[in-house]
Amino acid sequence: MSAAFEVVVIGAGLSGLAASAALSGAGAKVLLLDSKPFVGGRAYSYEHPSLQEEIDCQHVLLGCCTNLRALCDSAGVADRIRWYDTLTFLQPDTPTRTELSVRLLPAPMHTAVDFLRAPMLSLTDKVVVARGLMEFVGGYPAADTESFATWLKRTGQTDRAIRHLWEPVIVGALNDTFEHCSTKYAGQVFHESFLKSAKGGRLGIPTLPLSQFYSFVAEQCVRQGTELRLQQAVNGLTKQHDGWHVQTTEGSFNTPHVVLATPFQQTNALAPQLGVPIDTFRNAPICTVHLWFDREITDLDHAVLLDTGIQWIFHKSRIRRWPADRGSYVELTISASFAQLHQTREAILASALRELQLFFPAAADAKLMKSGILKDARATFSVAPGMDAYRPAQATGEAGLFLAGDWTQTGWPSTMEGAVRGGLLAAEAVTASAGAPQRFLQPDLPPTGLMKLLSRQ
Repeated sequence: MSAAFEVVVIGAGLSGLAASAALSGAGAKVLLLDSKPFVGGRAYSYEHPSLQEEIDCQHVLLGCCTNLRALCDSAGVADRIRWYDTLTFLQPDTPTRTELSVRLLPAPMHTAVDFLRAPMLSLTDKVVVARGLMEFVGGYPAADTESFATWLKRTGQTDRAIRHLWEPVIVGALNDTFEHCSTKYAGQVFHESFLKSAKGGRLGIPTLPLSQFYSFVAEQCVRQGTELRLQQAVNGLTKQHDGWHVQTTEGSFNTPHVVLATPFQQTNALAPQLGVPIDTFRNAPICTVHLWFDREITDLDHAVLLDTGIQWIFHKSRIRRWPADRGSYVELTISASFAQLHQTREAILASALRELQLFFPAAADAKLMKSGILKDARATFSVAPGMDAYRPAQATGEAGLFLAGDWTQTGWPSTMEGAVRGGLLAAEAVTASAGAPQRFLQPDLPPTGLMKLLSRQ
């Protein structure tokens, strides 16, 4: 079979971009397809028709996201990430702030000073939190059988400790309730970002709308020889004796290798023979509230909001360094927003404004110029107990057919880092099947300080 492309990657989300970047960088002729007019997959942005603003569902990265950071570095977009070494936690109706900053102490003690004097926790809360964190100092469970809800009860966590630390961190990172998060991945979040090294917990926020940000990665793929075709959907995939026949809305062609960098629902539709257990996977939604005020309502770039339905505020006009005369643009993030999926825009907005004013009284005096609501019903999938058994490997057993995505076996939960790892592992599987195996996955951050002795992972 004569094929113009050695590899066809279907899906230009982060997994597809990572696979294409790795394979084209290794010299393969790659075709990257996506039905949408923009790249980024679920980490996307779009021009809102009535707001005349490009909005997105904010996703962040951490210092421990070694593969995502390397992808951004190679694409020349690393300087469009703003990094922070302090997490600020706010309680309603009080000006008191809890700030967890990196100090010049060896890991895992680098945030211990701020933790010990954190006003958001009582002494009893701090004792039970510290006792719980000790379970994750050495690492996190290899098996994903226990729910985090069970772990919280088993380790005797107090109500305040749950509301003021475990909930904002885990619901924000894993985007679901404790019952639908395994202790394995909750432990991984704390081990990699809070304990293992000071660098691992650094918070990185792109200073561009997400599709603009990841267009730099797409451009890098193109420079390496990838052909990128947007707004071209794949509606058929047929096995042939020496490869695959790909049918698209713009025509058809043959190729020896296909990487399906698509969500599990679409993957099952294109390759039902793989038997992807789509009924086992659970989608988890994120709702974001976008607000434009005529003046700044806070001097913070971002913060965790406690005891409210909103997990985070991202002060995007400050993060992007807009001039003051442009006003104040903030995005409020509601993770695991199952209830909000069924609420009206008016109800969500009214609740968000009411809660926002509990933390930032200046919002009551500022004029709201415009607002928008973005509901992403399939923002992530849930890493519920037992899900590892259903996450497929990148090599499918079908010659020339590979899977990529955060939902495959990546060793990570449903995050941008997990998606990039899925793409790189798929690229490794392609090169192995072609008889010229290459390594694309970056190593994890090494432990530092005392964690060199304590960490097993």
